[in-house]
Amino acid sequence: MKLIAVSAGLGSPSSTRLLADRLTAATLEHVDAEPEVIELRDLATEIARHFTTGFPSARLAAALDAVAAADGLIAVTPVFAASYSGLFKSFFDVLDKDALTGKPVLLGATGGTARHSLATEHALRPLFAYLRALAVPTAVFAASEDWGEEGLDRRITRAGAELARFMAPASQAGAPDTDTAAAIAPRSLTGAITSVDPADGFEVVPFAQRLEALRVP
Repeated sequence: MKLIAVSAGLGSPSSTRLLADRLTAATLEHVDAEPEVIELRDLATEIARHFTTGFPSARLAAALDAVAAADGLIAVTPVFAASYSGLFKSFFDVLDKDALTGKPVLLGATGGTARHSLATEHALRPLFAYLRALAVPTAVFAASEDWGEEGLDRRITRAGAELARFMAPASQAGAPDTDTAAAIAPRSLTGAITSVDPADGFEVVPFAQRLEALRVP
């Protein structure tokens, strides 16, 4: 299997690339795949030229083909003006419109402040829904103050396990390993979640039992 990470970071070193690398490592803890990172800053001129000529360069074509052929995708962008960067959007604009159909995608973003943390939900998730990708439930946002914090580590671990689960071949889709099952906390549509710490797992209480407990004697 092939795991592709797309990083739209502009600097070197880049916190966006760091997050992409950590999400890749977390995914590879649960699935055997060949990883590759595509740095969009190295393709910026070629992406712009593609818009005016309609033809990708050899390097850009190889990157687009790699994303289309991937079994799983990690897409990470810095947040500019409360949304994904123009470079990030431009790359997915030149990608074939059917390339991500049904493909599992882990969404990530970085920013200078936690005030941008919902950019993954109001900007990235709608974009990949439009592209008909299968975005995993947990998206990871890392603000400057998050690095080195336990909460970010937990989100990365959980998101990587989710992506690995969606990437797993049908023959392996029966029962996840113990670590994956712990990272992807179970939910129930017929119960009430009474614990929200993934480290502890979720306690699911049947709805009828919860309702009975609320009844006045």
